[in-house]
Amino acid sequence: MKILIYLLILLTAFIFFGYNVWRLIKYLKIGEKENRFDKPFERIKNVLTIAIGQTKLFREPAAGLMHAFIFWGFLVLLIVVLESIIQGFSPQFDFSFLKSFYGLITATQDIFGILVLISVLFAFYRRFVVKVDRLKSEHDGHLDASLILIMILIIILSMFGQNIFIHHESLYDYRFISRAVAGILGVIPSENYLFFEICWWIHILIIFTFLNYLPYSKHLHVLTSVPSVYFAKLADSKNTLKPINLEDESLSHYGALDIEHLTWKQLFDGYTCTECGRCTSACPAATTGKKLSPRKVIMDIRQRLMDKGLALNSTNNEVINKSLVHNYISDEELWACTTCNACVQECPVMIEHIDSIVEMRRGLVLTEANFPNELNVVFKNLENNFTPWAFSYEDRDAWADGLDIPIASQNNEPTYLFWVGCAGSFDERYKKVSRSLAQLMKKAGIDFKILGKEEKCSGDAARRLGNEYLAQILMKENIQTLEKYNIKKIITACPHCYHSLKNEYKQFGGNYEVYHHTEIIQKMVNTGSIKVNKAIAKRVTYHDSCYLGRYNNIYNEPREAIQKINGLTLLEMPRSKDRGFCCGAGGGRMFLEETEGKRINEERTEEALNLKPDIISSACPFCMTMLTDGIKAKDSAEKVQVKDIAELIFEAIE
Repeated sequence: MKILIYLLILLTAFIFFGYNVWRLIKYLKIGEKENRFDKPFERIKNVLTIAIGQTKLFREPAAGLMHAFIFWGFLVLLIVVLESIIQGFSPQFDFSFLKSFYGLITATQDIFGILVLISVLFAFYRRFVVKVDRLKSEHDGHLDASLILIMILIIILSMFGQNIFIHHESLYDYRFISRAVAGILGVIPSENYLFFEICWWIHILIIFTFLNYLPYSKHLHVLTSVPSVYFAKLADSKNTLKPINLEDESLSHYGALDIEHLTWKQLFDGYTCTECGRCTSACPAATTGKKLSPRKVIMDIRQRLMDKGLALNSTNNEVINKSLVHNYISDEELWACTTCNACVQECPVMIEHIDSIVEMRRGLVLTEANFPNELNVVFKNLENNFTPWAFSYEDRDAWADGLDIPIASQNNEPTYLFWVGCAGSFDERYKKVSRSLAQLMKKAGIDFKILGKEEKCSGDAARRLGNEYLAQILMKENIQTLEKYNIKKIITACPHCYHSLKNEYKQFGGNYEVYHHTEIIQKMVNTGSIKVNKAIAKRVTYHDSCYLGRYNNIYNEPREAIQKINGLTLLEMPRSKDRGFCCGAGGGRMFLEETEGKRINEERTEEALNLKPDIISSACPFCMTMLTDGIKAKDSAEKVQVKDIAELIFEAIE
């Protein structure tokens, strides 16, 4: 009778679980196709280091270790779960025929059982005693988390109960902790079959309950996190936006306004979100009181998918007629994003928040022509003047007057092209940086030219603002110009231009060797082609540009260069390097007013001013503008200067 009851429970549990897996896969098919099956060995490597190794979680050591022990315990105890399932048909069964390997299994079972117990109790402590801010979800997740943690606790305790009251001996059984507890309790194995049976039933029923609760829980990531890491973007496409094939006349829409416009992987990100809040706690918009929460965006994608997936099999037109954008995610949330990549950097399961946000911006701009009024002027200027500002392209090389810098049209074979960028060409403050860098390169004997009037905006701002059509026009026209002059190597002082030219122009056939000016300056200083002899006895803090740091992993080069200056003291802000805080200008936010919450640039400026520096150094024109405005807002313009790396080095050479 027991076997019959158990068989019925087993079949019911697995049939119901199989139905839910099928349902979730069916919902994913609502999204668009995308190939994420290439380069399997590189993907497996990511799984081993990020998913199994839990490396991203250890950015917060205590919480990371807690979660890692639970996850590793889950993996180690899978074979124990399998053993318990088989024991439903044969109570005497175990894997002792594996001999020494079984000894390893039993020993690790006890060790990880204790580690999981400690970790679960610590999780309760963090959530309900410490009350960690980032665990406060937009959708109340405390009940869900509590249910999961309680089930894990019962599973582990019932496992130890089976081990303590085990009614038969195995030759290779090394469960030393369980044996020690049994000895303390005076348990005699042959006399405790009933207690073993009770623990076994509790263990197996909670396992089946846990398994079937997961598809309805935020803890679905227990099943989806490993495939999410496997299908994540690889190095050659990491941090780049996917282009739209604008020549495809079969496209009925551009960008995304509802879930069917997102790819299956973007929908799968919704399944994978752990609601841990690491993304939102690092987000500059969320930190300064904006409506945007990267976690909520991903959760809303999941909720819309579940709602619409269920409604498709019914006559619920009210749900079907809604859309992801506007009804679930507001326009304000989407436009608040600075695309700083902090959310992606922090996510332990490799969710790609920015791709989805920009895709929805594209839907607003290209499909609905719905965007903030300020962008009308920006887009018009980009179309007519090839720059976001109302300057004539005829004046693009005026910054170089008197420096005797060759134009590419005068010599088709320069070693390097100095890509000046819009800010470096037109912004009064950043033109000084362009002049400093040009003079440094000339002094170092670097052969470079500029495009002059033929240079156009790199397209970064238009692309991040969702105007893919305009971005591609600019990018393709720039590629034609670069090809005309056989340009192979490019130097630029703008991280946004750097990222586009290096990583995204490839999508349209533009393959170049691109250097940021911090890389070139570091090389010039290290090789001695310029002599940094003049002392600058100042306290300097360096602000990491998001597009230079998190996007392209350039952290050490600028620091190494300025540390060569005699007398200079380099101070690090608490949020620096890959934890750096955005200036607020990325993602096209440079051209949009902040009308909600605290200004991001002021938040960052306050952090810098707390170090009492003489100079705040940057390596990006947008960062320089935002920090300069922040200094003025804090009435510190007479005490603190904002200078580019190039300016500091230029001042330090004799």
